[in-house]
Amino acid sequence: MSDDPGKDALRMMPYGFYSITSRHGDEKNIMVANWVMQTSFEPRYVAVGLQQTSYTHKLIEDGKVFAINIFNNSDVEAIKPFTKSREKNPNKVEDATFQDGLKTGCPILNDAAAFLECKLIEVMNIGGDHDIVIGEVIGAGVMKPGDSSVTLTLSDIGWSYAG
Repeated sequence: MSDDPGKDALRMMPYGFYSITSRHGDEKNIMVANWVMQTSFEPRYVAVGLQQTSYTHKLIEDGKVFAINIFNNSDVEAIKPFTKSREKNPNKVEDATFQDGLKTGCPILNDAAAFLECKLIEVMNIGGDHDIVIGEVIGAGVMKPGDSSVTLTLSDIGWSYAG
C-alpha cells in the first residue's frame, strides 16, 4: 500500500484491457485502453476514457467512429504490439492483421474475441487529462465465445493504470 488511500482504492477496481481502433478517411490507428464501460441499454452506449493528446482521440473526433476490440486473457500476446504509442511504434497498423468493420471501417483485429463498432455521440472534456468519449454501438461480433471471466484484464498482465 502507498500513503495515498485514494490511489490504493482505485487500484482495487477491476479494469478490462481492450484495443480501441479508429479511422478517418484512409488513416487508421490501434491503441490499448482500460477505462471502458457500457453506459446505456437503449440506445446502447459505451464510454471510453481517452487521453486528450492521443492520436486515436483526434481520429475519433475527425472520423466520428471507433471500435472496441475485446480480448480473452489467453490472448495477451496478441494485444501487446498495440501497447506502444504511434510515435514509438509507427508501423503497428501495417503490422496488424485485421478486417475493416462493416459499419465503421475501423480495424477489427483478427485475434480479438469480440468487437463493438461505435458511432461517436459526444466527446466530453471533463477538465482532466482524459476525455470521456461516448459511442453508440452500431455493430458487433463474437469470434471466440466466452464470458467476462475470460476477458483480458490489466491484472492478468500485472499492470496498473489507475490511481
